[in-house]
Amino acid sequence: MKGLHAIIVSGGRLGDWALSFIHEGTYLIGVDAGASFLVKHGKQMDAALGDFDSVTTEEIDVIKQNSNKFQICDPIDKDLTDTELGLRFAIEQGADIITIIGGIGTRFDHSLANVHLLKMTLEEGITCKIVDLYNQIQLANDKLNITNDGYEHVSLLPLSSKVTGVTLNGFKYPLQNATLSIGMSLGISNILINDIGSIEIDEGELLIIQSRD
Repeated sequence: MKGLHAIIVSGGRLGDWALSFIHEGTYLIGVDAGASFLVKHGKQMDAALGDFDSVTTEEIDVIKQNSNKFQICDPIDKDLTDTELGLRFAIEQGADIITIIGGIGTRFDHSLANVHLLKMTLEEGITCKIVDLYNQIQLANDKLNITNDGYEHVSLLPLSSKVTGVTLNGFKYPLQNATLSIGMSLGISNILINDIGSIEIDEGELLIIQSRD
């Protein structure tokens, strides 16, 4: 379905702030403990999926009742994280915009793996962001315009070994045809000074992390 915006609520760091990202008309997917969070806040899900090893049997029954589609998998006999299952499901539904909430938490390995999932959506031509109260993360390999959205700091980190031709406009610290390589901190903690900032890339994959303290 063209123009479908899927919101995936995973089991990482969540709070009342997460509800502000959920809007009418979006396709709502609850993943594992994220599905339980949505039920507790009175949300009907289009789909709920995962191994549900983070919730009780009673909670699973309630999740089933509050989702139009329910899919459970074995927590041992699976190769994908729950968030990746949710992401692949969203892509199968035809989503061309995806927001991942609860993709960042206390488990750094899971948080980093979820950031790496942005590569999948980039290759599919899908706009995807990971958001929480303090961060908004996306991946680009061409040109991207960003707005403040309440996240005043902007950091640029290469996901590929090298990103060339990085040019910034509308930032406190501009760059012109710069090269960013893994292991460099040059792109950390810039500030957007215009309403819209533009980021241009010749080659490579660049993480754009907007954050606030």
